[in-house]
Amino acid sequence: MTIKDTPEEWEIRATETPFVGNKTSVRTDEVVMPDGSVVRRDYQVHPGSVAVLALDEEDRVLLIRQYRHPVRQKLWEIPAGLLDVPGENPLHAAQRELYEEAHVKAEDWRVLTDLYTTPGGCDEAVRVFLARDLSAAEGERFASEHEETDLEYARVPVDELVRLILAGDLHNTCLVTGVLSLVAARTGDGLDALRPADAPWPARPFEC
Repeated sequence: MTIKDTPEEWEIRATETPFVGNKTSVRTDEVVMPDGSVVRRDYQVHPGSVAVLALDEEDRVLLIRQYRHPVRQKLWEIPAGLLDVPGENPLHAAQRELYEEAHVKAEDWRVLTDLYTTPGGCDEAVRVFLARDLSAAEGERFASEHEETDLEYARVPVDELVRLILAGDLHNTCLVTGVLSLVAARTGDGLDALRPADAPWPARPFEC
């Protein structure tokens, strides 16, 4: 048996979209089960996202703190954003988000991990990049709005982040997955063995 996620699509008898929002929508599909029964499945349709674990020369991760209304908390996160343009190159989107949210650029980019955030109720796919060789971005800072006008910033050592994650003090999906993936990669084949930044991403195909 090969342990690997594989594409599969069960028959859909009918589909509708009862809600369309600014960036996402809700879809209802009538799906044929293996026993022949037909059930309704509601899920959020999402364009996909990218996130950036930016690691500096002192082995610290760049974090931002942002209010997240659905959970009524200010969460420490890594820079991230939506794939607003269909087929957009995820690396270009990640570089843009690092610039816009932190005014930072990086010379070395790798794919750290790919994930589905909540596959039981949303089709969001996220690619988390590792960015190294950091420096301040040139030019003026990006004009922020809404929640992003209240951002806080920190650079936290990797070991401290692991401790905080396991203590239950940090909860953001991309931060938790990114930091633990970083540690796992280091104990395995090393960071330079990570996939290249332009590695294929079947969940969100893109043009190079």
